[in-house]
Order: sequence, then C-alpha cells, then structure tokens
Amino acid sequence: MVYAVVRSGGRQEKVEVGTIVTMDRIKADKAGAIQLVAVLHVDGEKITSDAASLAKIKVTAEVLEDLRGPKIIIQKFKNKTGYKKRQGHRQELTRVKITEIK
Repeated sequence: MVYAVVRSGGRQEKVEVGTIVTMDRIKADKAGAIQLVAVLHVDGEKITSDAASLAKIKVTAEVLEDLRGPKIIIQKFKNKTGYKKRQGHRQELTRVKITEIK
C-alpha cells in the first residue's frame, strides 16, 4: 500500500491515489493540477520522513471544484449593556482528487 501524508493550509491529510480531499482554497494551474508538499511517504514497508528524500517525492492532485463550507455564526453579547453583534463566515474550500504519488 502506497500513501503519503501531505500538508496544505496548516493541516495534514493522509492520501492515496484516487482519494478525494477537501482542503482550504488552492490556486491551480491552467490544466487544473496542483502539487502538494509531502510530510511522510510510505511505500510498502519503506517509510520516508527525512526532508532530503521527501523533496524528490511529488504528490499531484487534480482540482475537482471550488466550493464554500457551511455557514458559521459568530455571536457576541454583553448582558445589561445593550451590546449585541452577529457575524457569519463561510470558508473558501477546494475539493481535489489525488492522481499521482511518485
């Protein structure tokens, strides 16, 4: 089993070829492909974790769609002062499919 742990947007994801992952918004090139940074690579029984070897490993992904996450409501309230504040946030996300690990 070949898989890699990639870093994107301050998070780490375990990916294999064919895995569909939702991560923070990433700009793709004209062909819709992106390169992800590998933090760990497992190829059968061989585990690679040193930076020099990981620099040679390429994890390629294809952008499927850009989307937005669920709405998160932020509310602030102070008792007896009449202060209320309501704010919303929707995170910009990208759904990608891992096409190659080499």
